[in-house]
Amino acid sequence: MKAASRNQVDTLKKVIRHIGRYRWLVLASLILSAATVVLTLVVPILVGRAIDGIVGAGAVRFDIIWPLLWRIGVCVGLTALGTWVMNVVNNRITFDVVRDLREEALEHISRLPLAYIDAHPHGETVSRVIADADQFADGLLMGFTQLFSGVLTILFTLVFMLTQNALITLVVVCVTPLSLFVARFIAMRTYAMFKRQSETRGEQTAFIDEMIGSLKVVKAFGREAAETARFDEINGRLRDCSLKATFFSSLTNPCTRFVNSVVYALVALAGALAALVPGSAMTVGMLTAFLSYANQYTKPFNEISGVVTELQNAIACAARLFELIEAPEQAPDAPDALPLEDVKGEVAFEHVYFSYVPEKKLIENFNLRVKPGQRVAIVGPTGCGKTTLINLLMRFYETDSGEIDVEGRPIRSIPRRSLRAAYGMVLQETWLKNATIRENIAMGRPDATEEEIVAAAKAAHAHSFIRRLPQGYDTVIGEDGGQLSQGQKQLLCITRVMLRLPPMLILDEATSSIDTRTELKIQSAFARLMKGRTSFIVAHRLSTIREADVILVMRDGQVIEQGNHESLLSQNGFYAELYNSQFAPSE
Repeated sequence: MKAASRNQVDTLKKVIRHIGRYRWLVLASLILSAATVVLTLVVPILVGRAIDGIVGAGAVRFDIIWPLLWRIGVCVGLTALGTWVMNVVNNRITFDVVRDLREEALEHISRLPLAYIDAHPHGETVSRVIADADQFADGLLMGFTQLFSGVLTILFTLVFMLTQNALITLVVVCVTPLSLFVARFIAMRTYAMFKRQSETRGEQTAFIDEMIGSLKVVKAFGREAAETARFDEINGRLRDCSLKATFFSSLTNPCTRFVNSVVYALVALAGALAALVPGSAMTVGMLTAFLSYANQYTKPFNEISGVVTELQNAIACAARLFELIEAPEQAPDAPDALPLEDVKGEVAFEHVYFSYVPEKKLIENFNLRVKPGQRVAIVGPTGCGKTTLINLLMRFYETDSGEIDVEGRPIRSIPRRSLRAAYGMVLQETWLKNATIRENIAMGRPDATEEEIVAAAKAAHAHSFIRRLPQGYDTVIGEDGGQLSQGQKQLLCITRVMLRLPPMLILDEATSSIDTRTELKIQSAFARLMKGRTSFIVAHRLSTIREADVILVMRDGQVIEQGNHESLLSQNGFYAELYNSQFAPSE
C-alpha cells in the first residue's frame, strides 16, 4: 500500500511538472474559478435580503427587492460567462498536456532500443499511447473542471459563513473531516484496482492487435474457437477488474452525500433554533442564505469525491504512460562520433560476442574481414545467428564484447544515422506506409525525380505492375501494402533500395516472396546493383548465392565453413549437405 501511494505521489509530481508549462493558463483558470465561486456565493446573500424585504402579507418592500433582483440577474449572467470561459481554458490545458505526453511517448519510442520493442507486445504499447492517454485526459479534465472550483467553493463558503454566524460555521467544520476521511479511505483502495484495469486493457489491446495481424494464420489452422476462448478469458478478467474498480469508486458519492445531508440537517436545526431566540441577529433570510451555503459547501465534497475517483484512474493511466516515456533509451552516439565519408565498403568483425539473453549463448568469438566490393553470403539453419549479424551491422543491437569496424573505424564511433545511411536494406518482412506508391519508393530519397523513380522501378521489375494500378504511381496503398501481394510489396522495397544506390547492401531473404521467373530477373538486377558494392546476403535458397565471393556457413552462432560455392562443395561438409538437400535429384 505504501509503495502504491508513493507511486501515486511520484506520478502526480510528473503530471504537475507537465501542467506547469501552461502556468499562465492555469492562473487564468484559477482566477476565473475564484470569480465564479464568489459570484455564486453572493447570490444567496442577495436572495436572503430579498426574503427579509417581505415583511408580511401585503407588506412587500419592492423598493428593496427590485434592485436586489437586478443584482442577482447580473451575478448569474457573469457566473455563466465565467464558467464557459473557464471550461474553454481547462479544455486547452488538458488536451495540450495530453498532446505533449503523446508526442514525448512517440519520440521516445523512436529512441528506444529494439530490445525493448521486441520484448513488449506492440498492441500493449499502442494502448499506453492511445487508450491510457485518453483515460488520463478524462480524469485531468474533470480535475480542472471541478477540483479547483470545488476547493475554492469550500474555502470561500467558510469565509462567507464565518462573517454571518461563527457558531453554526463551527458545527459545519466539525463534521467535515468525516466526509474527507470516507473519500480518502475509498480512494486509497481504488488506485490499485484502476491500475490493474489499465494493465488488463493493455493486454486485451495487444491480443486484438495480434489477432487481426495474424487472422489468416488463425483461420488456416482452425484456431478461431481457441483464440476466442483466450480472448474471453482476458475480457472476463477486464470485466472483473472494471466491476471492482467501479463498485468501490461508486461508494464514494453516496457515502459523502450521507455525511453532507447530516451537515445540512445540523445547519437547519442550529439556524432555526438561533432564529427563534428573541433579539437574535439570525433572520429568516439569513437562515435561507445559510442553508444555501450549507448545500453549496457540501456539494463540492460530492463532486470532489467523484473527481478523486476519476483521478485515481487518470493517475494509474498516467503511470503507465510515464513508464513508457521513462524506459531506458538506447545509448546515445559518442560525443566525438564522426559521420562516414567516402564509404568503400570495408567491414571487419573482431572477436564479437553477442546473445539476446545472457543465459543463452548465440554468437561467440566471431571474426570476419570483408574487402570493399565483396559479396558475402550467410547461410545456415534457422536460429543460427544469420539475421543477428545484420542487426549488429546496423547497430540495432550492440555487441556484448568485441568490435565491428567499418572503413577501419569502430561502429560505436560512427553516428547511427550515418552508419545506417551507408546501407541499403531489403528484408524478408516488408514495410510500406499508408501513402502513394511514389512516396513509398522515394522514402530514402525524397528529392528523387520522376524519371529516377521510374528507372528504379524498371530496374526492380516493378514498373509493369505499378502501371496497371488504378492511378499508377499515384495509387495510395493502405497500411502495410494494403491489397498488394507479398511479392509486389517486396518489389517496392527492392525499388526503394535501387533508387538510393547505397555503398553497401544487406539482402535478408530479399526474394523469398517472389516467383521464380521474377526472381531470375531480380537476380540480374541485384547483380548489377551489387557490382562494386559490399553486399551481405542472407539466404535459405542456395541457388541465389552461388556467385557470392565468400559464403559463410553458420551453425549455433559460429562460422563452421567459409569459402566460395565450388570450394565448399568440394569440402563435402555441412554446406554440401545443405546444398544437396535442396538440389539432389529425386529418386
